[in-house]
Amino acid sequence: MGKLLIFSAPSGSGKTTIVKEVLKQVSNLEFSISACSRGPRNGEVHGKDYYFLSVEEFKKKIEDQEFIEFEEVYANQFYGTLKSELNRIWNNGNHVVFDVDVIGGLNIKKQFQEQSLAIFIKAPSIEELKKRLENRATETVEQIAKRIQKAEHELGFADEFDTIILNINLNFAIEETIKQVTKFLRK
Repeated sequence: MGKLLIFSAPSGSGKTTIVKEVLKQVSNLEFSISACSRGPRNGEVHGKDYYFLSVEEFKKKIEDQEFIEFEEVYANQFYGTLKSELNRIWNNGNHVVFDVDVIGGLNIKKQFQEQSLAIFIKAPSIEELKKRLENRATETVEQIAKRIQKAEHELGFADEFDTIILNINLNFAIEETIKQVTKFLRK
């Protein structure tokens, strides 16, 4: 059985960029595709970006205990990790890489304590986080405010992760993350 690398962070911390670099630079890793109950955004592909499920399909899979973890992030907006996804990746002979929200990351860590490394990516400050979200220009002012509020809550869980990577300088954060991941995979 392979290992699990769990990456969590508030929106705008640079987590997804760091995860993409780790996947490029470290061998035998494969990205775990999450399931969600929202429709695809422009350019997103089912089975590549997410497994897009209807709210009803998602609830049925919850009922059938097909998830390792799931969360209702907003009303009827579910995200989760299917058990079948882990099996798919392990059957390929790879270690699993998760890019999940903070609560989801902690839930996975609880189930796979010894075989997982939970990494929290942290922006230098809430102000910097807000600036990064605004620079993306993909969301409304209200959506950004909601994400900032959620980020403030999520920062309270950082110490429950195995390691915290402070993303002040992206290249340094990537380098530090790869060091931590490589060290863990050698154990």
